[in-house]
Amino acid sequence: MRPLILLSALFIFSITALAQNGSISGKVTYGGSTPLHDATVQLMQTGRIVRTDAEGNYTITDVAPGRYTVLAHVEGFSDVTRVVVVAAGSEARADLNLRVAALQEQVTVTATGTEQSVFDSFQTVNSVGSTRIMQKAATSIGEVLESETGVAKRSFGPGPSRPVIRGFDGDRVLVVQDGIRTGSLASQSGDHAEPVDPVGAERIEVLKGPATLLYGSNAIGGVVNVIDHHDNDFVSGFRGFLTGVTGSADKQAGFAGGGEYGYKNFMFRGKAGAQRTGNFSTPEGVVPNSRSRSNNGSFGLGYYGEKAWIDGSFAVDIRKFGVPYAGEFHGHHHEECEEEDEECKEHGEGKFGEEEHEHEELDVSLRSRAYNTKFSGGFRDLTNPFLRGMQYSFFYSDYKHDEIETEIEHNESEIATVYKNKTFSYRTLFEQQRAGRLTGRFGFEGFNRNYRVDGEEQLVNGKIAHNSFSAYALEEIDLKRVKFQFGGRIENNRYNPEDPLLTDRDFTAFSGGAGINVGLWEGGALVANYTHSTRAPALEELYNHGPHIGNMTYEVGNDALKTERSNGIDVSLRHISDKFRLTGDVFHYSISNFVYLAAADEDEDGEPDTEHGLFVGNYTQDNAAFTGAELSAEASFNRFIGAFLNFDTVRARLTDRDENLPRIPPARVRLGLDLRYKDLTVRPELLFAARQKKVSPLETQTDGYGLLNIAGSYTIGRQHHAHIFSVNAYNLTNKLYRNHLSFVKDLVPEIGRGIRFGYTVRFF
Repeated sequence: MRPLILLSALFIFSITALAQNGSISGKVTYGGSTPLHDATVQLMQTGRIVRTDAEGNYTITDVAPGRYTVLAHVEGFSDVTRVVVVAAGSEARADLNLRVAALQEQVTVTATGTEQSVFDSFQTVNSVGSTRIMQKAATSIGEVLESETGVAKRSFGPGPSRPVIRGFDGDRVLVVQDGIRTGSLASQSGDHAEPVDPVGAERIEVLKGPATLLYGSNAIGGVVNVIDHHDNDFVSGFRGFLTGVTGSADKQAGFAGGGEYGYKNFMFRGKAGAQRTGNFSTPEGVVPNSRSRSNNGSFGLGYYGEKAWIDGSFAVDIRKFGVPYAGEFHGHHHEECEEEDEECKEHGEGKFGEEEHEHEELDVSLRSRAYNTKFSGGFRDLTNPFLRGMQYSFFYSDYKHDEIETEIEHNESEIATVYKNKTFSYRTLFEQQRAGRLTGRFGFEGFNRNYRVDGEEQLVNGKIAHNSFSAYALEEIDLKRVKFQFGGRIENNRYNPEDPLLTDRDFTAFSGGAGINVGLWEGGALVANYTHSTRAPALEELYNHGPHIGNMTYEVGNDALKTERSNGIDVSLRHISDKFRLTGDVFHYSISNFVYLAAADEDEDGEPDTEHGLFVGNYTQDNAAFTGAELSAEASFNRFIGAFLNFDTVRARLTDRDENLPRIPPARVRLGLDLRYKDLTVRPELLFAARQKKVSPLETQTDGYGLLNIAGSYTIGRQHHAHIFSVNAYNLTNKLYRNHLSFVKDLVPEIGRGIRFGYTVRFF
């Protein structure tokens, strides 16, 4: 009898415990009235995802009592979140209204490898949505991101423009697409471009500060993640987009379009795009040889089950762009090599001096192509007591670009230098089941790279193999009001040159970090991070030897370089509410063995040595420090008027020599209004940049400037599609100004007055 009573009591207790769980329901709309079908609704703390029905309704059942963040997402709209409290046995209501507006939350997958809101991330993240991307609508991601807080652009003309994060450039900033390396060579040279189409992206995330724990040693400055238009989930039927853009100051014209169709757990995808720009106009006139063009396309197929998915795709990116005034420096190289033929051959400059050259006016352009194959997949919502899910990816990139010299007088072209880079990369991430208050993820990744240069700018002799492998873990303890994050990564990088005169190198190093997130008030938090990051010297820093037009330097590598080590502190104060949003950051990174190009002065005459018309730079190491501050604030005064303010500044110097580092962005302030009426948004803004006086010994100063820009968008939303019209009128006063991070800033000012129009239709 007693066992029966105990069994009955246990049964009743189980039923009671189950009944104590609650649910969350609501409706997802656009403009407060139009229901959005098939919108994604995610419970951020658990990762559970449901989709809305034909009337925009959703329900999440069996939710344990507690405080949760609910996020709604539809491509083409800004994500929106709501915080709800679920009581035992009750239903919480969370209606979510999506708009194209400034004060909207964005989801991020960059900072921790899993989805969370930008506000909740331990790292500081900028998330740029498709509407803002369309307003910039440039051929390169540097042009798209240059006005984001803490982000500037390195350039050699608009075609190869690349982001600079908090003053960090080159191999210290990692550009990835859907979390995977692009396989390009853009980090090594100012005139190389990333093979990425920003116009075809759903959003671009910028993770500021060291991201070495999840993404490796060359993410010591930050990560830029370009995210495509698809989720790792099955959606029945068709959804897609079509975008067109045109601009005046550079005679721009372009389009991008794509779609996916779901049928019986299979997803079929395709995307294509093309852009053309002419030589761009400035207040001083048209900049010759600044035109660009790009073409890209991809297709893929995936199978998505309830617990697992697998996906494969193939993509092609082909582009060509001019490099303004680069021909002048190529001309100097030819002349000097005629006189110093033996020395040119001794240093391995390939064709330099092998045949007679007269000094001709040259145009230099780059033509690149990238073939990318990707397989990815994973498991989710596992019942394994330890693992909740896992993701894996395999990526192969065959990248090549030709540097083409054209004699202007005779209109004759030849391929002067050929760069080849083949990369196979792999990555696996395991997500742990929650154990009490502990969650986390861990994994491993690696890549095998084969690099070769042939021709006039043969900076290395023969092929060089670069192999990397690493393992990492990132854990989080949630104590409700206080959260802790900590993790580590061990990474090995090996370089094996084919040339027997070059030295093999092997680097193994550890990176680690810890952070704390303290809730101060409703919607307010203080976040502090400490990171110890390591970076193996880049292949180019170890082995380059020769004239490098893209960096305006005759580079001399150093195969004895040591591992670069950084200790960084980042403190962030954040607040978010319906009416006000603020993120303020201060940071300091102290870097030992910092690798940089030091001006050579072998004859000790007090003047930098020159070779082939370029300053000679030796890769060397010293201690350095980067210190800065950022502020991003947005306010909504009523349903018609809002305002925004962005500020950033950074100081970077060699501490032992008390010498400024080159190409560090000046302090900037951007402020404006966010004017809204129904589905129309207009954003006039003023951008002010200070004079950059803290320059390196071989660098010229740049004057401060102020710009007036006006951007706007108008959205027509329907239940299954939306039309988005955008306009961006920039530099309306036709201000003559120069980008301090441009390698040719003394010759090429920035673009003058212009206007850009865009139109997008999205189906969902």
